[in-house]
Amino acid sequence: MFYERLTALDASFLAIEDVNTHMHVAATLIFDAGPLRTPEGGLDMERIRAYIGSRLHLIPRYRQRLAYTPLERHPVWVDDHRFNLFYHVRHTSLPRPGSERQLKRLCGRILSQKLDLTKPLWEIWVVEGLEDGSFALVAKAHHCMVDGVSGIDLLTLLLSPTESTVSDTPPWAPRRAPHSIELLAGELRRRAEMPFTVLRTMRESVADLWGTWEGVREKWDALGELLGQASVTAPAMTINPTHIGPHRRFDWVRLDLARMKEVKNQLGGTVNDVVLTSIVGAMRRYLAGRSPTSASPLDLRVMIPVNVRSREQHGRLGNRVAQMVATLPLGEDHPRRIHQRVVQATEQVKHSHQAEATELIEEFSDWTATAVLTQLVRFAAKRRPYNLVVTNVPGPPVPLYLLGARLLHSYPMVPLFSNQALGIALFSYTDGIYFGVNADWDALPDVHDFVECIGHAFDELCASAAAVQTSQRPAAATRSAASRHIAAARQSARLSGNP
Repeated sequence: MFYERLTALDASFLAIEDVNTHMHVAATLIFDAGPLRTPEGGLDMERIRAYIGSRLHLIPRYRQRLAYTPLERHPVWVDDHRFNLFYHVRHTSLPRPGSERQLKRLCGRILSQKLDLTKPLWEIWVVEGLEDGSFALVAKAHHCMVDGVSGIDLLTLLLSPTESTVSDTPPWAPRRAPHSIELLAGELRRRAEMPFTVLRTMRESVADLWGTWEGVREKWDALGELLGQASVTAPAMTINPTHIGPHRRFDWVRLDLARMKEVKNQLGGTVNDVVLTSIVGAMRRYLAGRSPTSASPLDLRVMIPVNVRSREQHGRLGNRVAQMVATLPLGEDHPRRIHQRVVQATEQVKHSHQAEATELIEEFSDWTATAVLTQLVRFAAKRRPYNLVVTNVPGPPVPLYLLGARLLHSYPMVPLFSNQALGIALFSYTDGIYFGVNADWDALPDVHDFVECIGHAFDELCASAAAVQTSQRPAAATRSAASRHIAAARQSARLSGNP
């Protein structure tokens, strides 16, 4: 008999899902077909499916489904004795030759479909028929299973930096799922042990922040800071309708990572600051194009999920993220000043206690009831504490392969909350930064205009950074010439005996 209880954070992603708010994360991966192309010009689908099946023993969660405890109805994982690989690995094709725009439309339709909560919560769609002979994988997994970082861990299990092969699949026998009475007994036992668990956790924390009055005060200050952020309503924007629908548009753009690093070196901050600056500039341009006569709001409140995994927790599924809210300047009109303000805002967030407060609430919810965290998430959604989610996950700097087929591009997707019509996910891979832009179909029919604005804003920032570098060169040259003149004068004075 086997079952595993979901954490409060994982369970909250199930609780807030509805017909319009789909809580799956996803990615569109585009490959050079290479050795997977058949003599007839198609794709060796059987080999791909067999390979994915041969890797599932490394991802046990992919053969587990949800069950629920009696009374409290808390979700747990159990092995799925009816698991069918053909249901989860699906094969489709664009009408040849399929364009990138057609692929984006297909991705939007796939992302508009909720996952079946009675089955293991993932799907991989294999899409062939692209005009350049490449193919795509559209991978979906429920947010209660993975976050951005654990999604990357999964990617490294399926893909390889070297040639991979289909290996023998270890035999798998599903463990018996518990009966309702067994689940009830387990929950009653957990409730009985909970006071001792709380006391043990607090005792173990004496050496940590809880061990001093200063630490206790910092925890409470962090909690107050987080609740204060949640109570602030972000400025009204067209990207924040009262409600969203069930249909999605998915678009993307790739920017050059080397150029981003060059801008970062010229202007300071981090690569993520350059990303956020480009997004702010794009939002200014996009909003102005939508409502030329209306003034843009002064601020853009952005929620930035932050990984809080310890070293020991890497490789585990589930969510270990904290929500950090940064206020970014829409009122600035110069790229360099926007960047300066963004760097200041992200530095302020880094020195805040929002991450610690999020972890505190998650721990409290695990000790008590998931409803605590779920209600806080729903309260925050109604208050609209931020306009936009921007999540940035670093990927591998080396090429990855699927059975010898090279991964060319990878565009991630973040789900939309009830009043969020736009979400941006980023993934760095080899020499590129890949923006995946998820949007509500009805609220943002012109999302491609926003995607184009990202490229324009980044080009403007690059030009501004280059101008700074150019202006510094004459000054540096003047200082260098002056230094040489002074050195020559000192040498002459020493030779003449007049130091």
